[in-house]
Amino acid sequence: MVAGGQPGQQAGLGRAQVHIGHPDLGESQLSRPVLQLLPQPRQRRLVQRRACPGHRQCRCPFTVNLRSALNHPAILASRTLHWPDEAACAAWATALATKPALADALIELHGPLGAGKTTFVRHLLRALGVTGRIKSPTYTVMEPYALPGGGEVAHFDFYRFTDPREWLDAGFRDVFARPGLKIAEWPDKAADLLPTPDLQLHIAPGDDDQRLLSVHAFTPRGVELLD
Repeated sequence: MVAGGQPGQQAGLGRAQVHIGHPDLGESQLSRPVLQLLPQPRQRRLVQRRACPGHRQCRCPFTVNLRSALNHPAILASRTLHWPDEAACAAWATALATKPALADALIELHGPLGAGKTTFVRHLLRALGVTGRIKSPTYTVMEPYALPGGGEVAHFDFYRFTDPREWLDAGFRDVFARPGLKIAEWPDKAADLLPTPDLQLHIAPGDDDQRLLSVHAFTPRGVELLD
């Protein structure tokens, strides 16, 4: 199970392409001091934008430890998980697919290239009954899926999302306004546009196929998904 070095090529939970110290990883769970994050230009600017705290559309890509300081929705529940291999990833995705609260949830996936974000999504979609090819939306930004029993899933990959006008032009605002499961990889790229997530998964690669996850619920729906 070897994952490639670019988004859209994550075929499995491989080891060759990942480093625990990857700069894109550090939103939450690893023991990095919060003060080390403040000098970064993006984060300094967001600290200054204190007129927006609490607004549902304000989604700052800080470590989750800074959410309370900026008056963002508090973390209601958290859990740390260990996936020793891809089979464990598939098993957790299958269990999550049985939760009724998943139908209209927003799940954010954080982690470096090759962490296994797309692999997790594929296992989740399979567990929900999606058949046929499951494509990575790296270049299309969004891939929609219709579920066999009714309902929709919108899988987003914001890695190459650079123009906020695309949010309206491509109809993404309408997608988030209607029912259905939304899954977002690289959500920081669209941080100011996304609503508050129900569930956030921070995936940290370990040795071989192992993954360490910090899972955070920001809404009552997210808490249901963690139970």
